[in-house]
Amino acid sequence: MEWNVNTVDVKPNEEGHDDVIYNVHWSVSKEDGDYSASSYGTQSIDTSDLSNFKPFDEITSDMVKGWVIDAMGEEEVANLEASLDSQIESQKNPTSITKTLES
Repeated sequence: MEWNVNTVDVKPNEEGHDDVIYNVHWSVSKEDGDYSASSYGTQSIDTSDLSNFKPFDEITSDMVKGWVIDAMGEEEVANLEASLDSQIESQKNPTSITKTLES
Protein backbone atom coordinates (compact mmCIF):
# COMPACT_ATOMS: atom_id res chain seq x y z
CA MET A 1 0.00 0.00 0.00
CA GLU A 2 1.21 3.47 -0.87
CA TRP A 3 0.31 6.17 1.67
CA ASN A 4 0.05 9.92 1.14
CA VAL A 5 -0.15 11.88 4.39
CA ASN A 6 1.19 15.24 3.24
CA THR A 7 -1.88 17.34 4.10
CA VAL A 8 -2.36 18.06 7.80
CA ASP A 9 -4.34 20.38 10.05
CA VAL A 10 -2.34 22.14 12.74
CA LYS A 11 -3.11 24.14 15.84
CA PRO A 12 -1.13 27.38 15.47
CA ASN A 13 -0.09 27.26 19.12
CA GLU A 14 -0.70 24.65 21.80
CA GLU A 15 1.08 24.46 25.14
CA GLY A 16 3.79 26.80 23.83
CA HIS A 17 4.41 24.77 20.67
CA ASP A 18 3.79 26.11 17.17
CA ASP A 19 2.03 24.19 14.37
CA VAL A 20 0.89 21.16 16.35
CA ILE A 21 -0.47 18.50 13.98
CA TYR A 22 -3.82 17.21 15.20
CA ASN A 23 -5.50 15.91 12.05
CA VAL A 24 -4.13 14.13 8.97
CA HIS A 25 -5.81 13.91 5.58
CA TRP A 26 -4.62 10.60 4.16
CA SER A 27 -4.99 8.64 0.99
CA VAL A 28 -3.82 5.13 0.31
CA SER A 29 -3.55 3.24 -2.95
CA LYS A 30 -2.58 -0.19 -4.12
CA GLU A 31 -1.71 -1.53 -7.56
CA ASP A 32 -1.73 -5.02 -9.01
CA GLY A 33 -0.59 -4.97 -12.61
CA ASP A 34 -3.12 -2.96 -14.63
CA TYR A 35 -5.52 -2.71 -11.69
CA SER A 36 -5.54 -0.18 -8.89
CA ALA A 37 -7.65 0.85 -5.92
CA SER A 38 -7.59 3.76 -3.53
CA SER A 39 -9.23 5.15 -0.43
CA TYR A 40 -8.99 8.36 1.54
CA GLY A 41 -10.00 9.81 4.87
CA THR A 42 -8.90 11.79 7.88
CA GLN A 43 -7.35 10.66 11.13
CA SER A 44 -7.23 12.61 14.37
CA ILE A 45 -3.90 12.59 16.19
CA ASP A 46 -3.80 12.65 19.99
CA THR A 47 -2.09 15.84 21.16
CA SER A 48 -2.66 15.36 24.90
CA ASP A 49 1.03 14.55 25.50
CA LEU A 50 3.47 16.88 23.71
CA SER A 51 6.55 15.76 25.66
CA ASN A 52 8.11 14.34 22.45
CA PHE A 53 7.06 17.31 20.30
CA LYS A 54 9.10 17.96 17.16
CA PRO A 55 8.97 21.27 15.26
CA PHE A 56 6.89 21.17 12.07
CA ASP A 57 9.93 21.60 9.80
CA GLU A 58 11.45 18.40 11.28
CA ILE A 59 8.37 16.25 10.63
CA THR A 60 8.57 13.75 7.75
CA SER A 61 5.84 11.94 5.83
CA ASP A 62 7.10 8.64 7.25
CA MET A 63 6.64 9.96 10.79
CA VAL A 64 3.10 11.12 10.06
CA LYS A 65 2.29 7.81 8.34
CA GLY A 66 3.39 6.02 11.51
CA TRP A 67 1.17 8.25 13.64
CA VAL A 68 -1.81 7.57 11.37
CA ILE A 69 -1.27 3.80 11.40
CA ASP A 70 -0.81 3.80 15.18
CA ALA A 71 -3.96 5.88 15.66
CA MET A 72 -5.99 3.65 13.32
CA GLY A 73 -4.79 0.42 14.89
CA GLU A 74 -3.73 -2.83 13.22
CA GLU A 75 -7.28 -4.07 12.66
CA GLU A 76 -8.43 -0.92 10.85
CA VAL A 77 -5.31 -0.89 8.66
CA ALA A 78 -5.87 -4.57 7.83
CA ASN A 79 -9.52 -3.80 6.96
CA LEU A 80 -8.37 -0.95 4.72
CA GLU A 81 -5.95 -3.20 2.87
CA ALA A 82 -8.62 -5.90 2.52
CA SER A 83 -10.97 -3.29 1.03
CA LEU A 84 -8.34 -2.29 -1.54
CA ASP A 85 -7.74 -5.95 -2.38
CA SER A 86 -11.49 -6.43 -2.82
CA GLN A 87 -11.71 -3.41 -5.15
CA ILE A 88 -8.91 -4.82 -7.29
CA GLU A 89 -10.46 -8.29 -7.33
CA SER A 90 -13.77 -6.76 -8.48
CA GLN A 91 -11.96 -5.08 -11.35
CA LYS A 92 -10.28 -8.35 -12.34
CA ASN A 93 -13.47 -10.39 -12.07
CA PRO A 94 -16.46 -8.06 -12.41
CA THR A 95 -19.90 -9.30 -11.36
CA SER A 96 -21.61 -6.69 -13.54
CA ILE A 97 -20.70 -5.00 -16.82
CA THR A 98 -22.49 -2.05 -18.44
CA LYS A 99 -23.23 -2.43 -22.13
CA THR A 100 -25.02 -0.24 -24.68
CA LEU A 101 -27.72 -1.61 -26.99
CA GLU A 102 -27.48 -0.72 -30.63
CA SER A 103 -30.50 1.10 -32.05
